[in-house]
Amino acid sequence: MSNIFDLFRKIEKPAVGPITHLIVGLGNPGAEYAHTRHNVGFITLDRIAERHGARIDRARFSGLCGEASFGDVRALLLKPETFMNLSGEAVGQALSFYKLPPERLIVLCDDVSFDVGRVRIRTRGSHGGHNGLRSIVSVLGSEDFVRIRIGVGKKPRPDYDLADWVLGKFPPADEKALTEQADRLDDAVSLLLAGKSDEAMNRYSK
Repeated sequence: MSNIFDLFRKIEKPAVGPITHLIVGLGNPGAEYAHTRHNVGFITLDRIAERHGARIDRARFSGLCGEASFGDVRALLLKPETFMNLSGEAVGQALSFYKLPPERLIVLCDDVSFDVGRVRIRTRGSHGGHNGLRSIVSVLGSEDFVRIRIGVGKKPRPDYDLADWVLGKFPPADEKALTEQADRLDDAVSLLLAGKSDEAMNRYSK
């Protein structure tokens, strides 16, 4: 059951002023990809939107988007519908429309190097072999954006096909952990949007 703080956040009034940041959850569109490891960015962004009383259901920028308030900051929430390998197209369109620099971008994505429950927050860096991040870096021509890499579990053995692993669904036992993690990441995002990146990394990167 949602606590009283979640209820207050759901009725929070939208921030006044223009959209100043873009928060993107990476994944693949379509029911067949729902709840897969590769879609943990979608899963997390949906939970963040729910906590802020927002809906990500407006078709725009080659994706689905909505708006949410984080204190005095107004952000666009975006789930690209381009499939993972072309995520940069949607991100580039949105940043260009709002005339935002890459530094105003936060990307939520999966990471097979970490167990479920582990997170790494960085304010810049390489794509690290992640195709969604690779596409964004290529389109923007910059690595200077925040990425929150969310652990989805390591392959069960070295020869296990990586595509099969990331496109596999989370077991039911992980569902509660994912929700709790998304709630923590909502708090981390709020710190990042408030310009407190060091605090966000120190408190939430594990």
